[in-house]
Amino acid sequence: MNLVRPAAVAGMFYPAEAAVLRAAVKRLLAGAEHAAGEAAAAPWPKSIIVPHAGYIYSGAVAASGYALLAKGRGHIRRVVLLGPAHRVPFRGLALPGVQAMQTPLGTVAVDQAGVEALAGLPQVREMPVAHAQEHALEVQLPFIQEVLGDVSVVPLVVGDARPDEVAQVLEKLWGGEETVIVISSDLSHYHPYAEARAIDHHTVEEILRFDPMPIDHEQACGATPINGLLPVARKHQLHPRLVGLCNSGDTAGSRDAVVGYAAVAFYGESHDHA
Repeated sequence: MNLVRPAAVAGMFYPAEAAVLRAAVKRLLAGAEHAAGEAAAAPWPKSIIVPHAGYIYSGAVAASGYALLAKGRGHIRRVVLLGPAHRVPFRGLALPGVQAMQTPLGTVAVDQAGVEALAGLPQVREMPVAHAQEHALEVQLPFIQEVLGDVSVVPLVVGDARPDEVAQVLEKLWGGEETVIVISSDLSHYHPYAEARAIDHHTVEEILRFDPMPIDHEQACGATPINGLLPVARKHQLHPRLVGLCNSGDTAGSRDAVVGYAAVAFYGESHDHA
């Protein structure tokens, strides 16, 4: 097998040159930390939902989620990373079948213990083709590298799966304070600006109150991983908080047809003394 999954969208979704990329991520994080204010006093979240568009569109919102993980650096050893399949339709959840994922900032090790923990689950399989051109996970990696340093990831592209199948995977990998869960999802796609704002506010409200009705794919492209996370987060008594919300009409696009972005953080009681 190929040992490393090479970057596929460097130069498109984010800068391809290491120094430029590092500077861009640092700038986005610095802006997010400045805006975070009182959140800086809180422990780091157990899980975040963050967007995955090009950095000029959604990088600031993504950074607002990742900035909250910064104080977990050195404690956090593993990131469980789930995002939707954009390129290849398939059933279940797909591991990349590699030992590391590459970005211009270097490689991120794939957590082999995490991979082995999923070995008995029929909904999980190794499927390199599902990862080869997929951007939803890749765009998260430079933020993970910059904020958390030398950590490993369990990268899962989520195809056609039931929420309980995703939830089962998250339970297997839940761990303690050494593990955080990152769900990669944008919100509504290609509605006019005002309409998108209304849809996205409604979606966020459903997430924040752990609405039992599943989020649908018109509301969020990562609906399936979100719907897997919510019941597990509620079972573990996590408390969700909206960190950032905007759309491409606010950042770098026209307002005729926009894509929505949110960052939501889920905090756990067990981190209060961390």
